[in-house]
Amino acid sequence: MALPPLEPADADAIASFLDAIWAESGLAQQTLHSYRRDLEGLARWREGRGLAGADRAALFDYLAWRTREGYSPRSNARLLSALRAFYAYRLRRGLRRDDPTALLAPPKLPRSLPKALAESQIDALLAAPEVEQPLGLRDRAMLELMYACGLRVSELVQLPATAINLRQGVLRVMGKGSKERLVPLGEEAQHWLERYLAQARPTLAGKRALAPLFIEPSGEAPSRQAFWHLVKRYAAAAGIDPERISPHGLRHSFATHLLNRGADLRALQLLLGHSSLSTTQIYTLVAREQLKRLHAKHHPRG
Repeated sequence: MALPPLEPADADAIASFLDAIWAESGLAQQTLHSYRRDLEGLARWREGRGLAGADRAALFDYLAWRTREGYSPRSNARLLSALRAFYAYRLRRGLRRDDPTALLAPPKLPRSLPKALAESQIDALLAAPEVEQPLGLRDRAMLELMYACGLRVSELVQLPATAINLRQGVLRVMGKGSKERLVPLGEEAQHWLERYLAQARPTLAGKRALAPLFIEPSGEAPSRQAFWHLVKRYAAAAGIDPERISPHGLRHSFATHLLNRGADLRALQLLLGHSSLSTTQIYTLVAREQLKRLHAKHHPRG
């Protein structure tokens, strides 16, 4: 059954909230889009009863309905985060006198460890593109850079050409919340970047002055979906099950391999651009699980 259209009052309330939270916190556009989608979903579900005046019982009923409809705990946790931010904003502005999310408990999320590739699999994946072709050379440079710097997919595809400093061997990354960080390139990534910039990018760009570092023949930056497809394609060519790899797996592999080789957790936090050390600590669990599997496989009493 189709949900009713968004009421003008709800649309105005959501727009005002998003404008304010963007100005106050500098949230990424992707986060703002998620907040908008979640708030509009609740507003439509309430069928004209108004988003701004919803009480705790209404929010509880909506979460219960989503659970019955098969929404995942992670999706409901994200929704609750949007609702907390929305009603906290209205409370601060004096637009309501209570916070209806105050006693709503977040759903319990299953602990899922990031999936990292083995170093031999990374080597095979990075070697998969045909670097004699401009697009293959571009793809090799993208894969090398993502693994060398632990980038998020959105960070990689949105890099401007000005983000690279080959003389100093560093990359300037604009991460979540418009937070900027400097990441070392490493010799291999720098080598492939230099080849791409000298041999492939001029061919792809032609006479056009283009801002993105990595470009399609159209001149546009590759989309996140396009990069997802090329990772899957090269994984298959490298003999890696495409169903067991994602673009984010390169970032997970970067973090896990650094920890396995003795990297400091605080340094890893800075390289990944995590605002909280607790987010980075998940990789210590990945490394620990790998050690347990290694012990079980090779120790005579494992």
